Amino acid sequence: MTTYLRKKFSQLTTSQSSEPEEVAREIEPKPENNIEEIERSKIGIVRALVQTENPSAKDVDDLMIRRFLRARDLDVEKALAMLLKFLKWRTEFVPSGLISLSEIHNDIAQNKLFMQGHDKSGRPIVVVFAARHKPTSVEEFKRFVTFTLDKISARMPSGHEKFIAIADLDGWGYANSDIRGYLAALTILQDYYPERLGKFFIINVPYIFMTAWKMVYPFIDKNTKKKIIFVENNKRQSTLLQDIDESQLPDSFGGRIELVPIQEC
Repeated sequence: MTTYLRKKFSQLTTSQSSEPEEVAREIEPKPENNIEEIERSKIGIVRALVQTENPSAKDVDDLMIRRFLRARDLDVEKALAMLLKFLKWRTEFVPSGLISLSEIHNDIAQNKLFMQGHDKSGRPIVVVFAARHKPTSVEEFKRFVTFTLDKISARMPSGHEKFIAIADLDGWGYANSDIRGYLAALTILQDYYPERLGKFFIINVPYIFMTAWKMVYPFIDKNTKKKIIFVENNKRQSTLLQDIDESQLPDSFGGRIELVPIQEC
């Protein structure tokens, strides 16, 4: 944070903490309401600071700011730094505002990522068939990941901000291993789309995959780690049905719904 922003941050937080004593003596609200009030207050602070640094941020909505705050445990300074980094990345990496299919044709041709249905909470379901992935250039794969996350975000049902994912590793082998691609995807998800992932089920895991997993695991932040579930083969159906109704479970996993390629969503 620049010296100017630090000064603005100090002014904003000081003005909010210098309320009259009688306000402080009011009946304390319920914890959940108190958290919401704290979030609303900090959203305002972040908005004021980020617009000072980046005037184009006027289009950033409160829900986005809240996601960045939650990703940094409501730490205003860390959330602000994270949001400013995202806005700079977005301007440089997606200057036109969207990724076109012509920029990711190799990854699209692999027919490996789908989106259809929703879980019991109403969150959209994304399915990845990892054995269909063959490494492309890291830059194209980063564009593909960004394209995918933009699609998911745009299709998010009203009242929801998160999606759940199922990664099917059946048939995965060394030809599919792409550590640089995995790390690039992880960075984009964690740094630029925080608080979007709800749960991540990994099914049909071959033993050889764990070699790649051990290389990626140290780079996964603590919040993301809590959302990853390795599903035992003999408990696959029962585990998925805890979160997803059979009517919304993809037919590939014994459900009733047909998958739709991400580019057609």
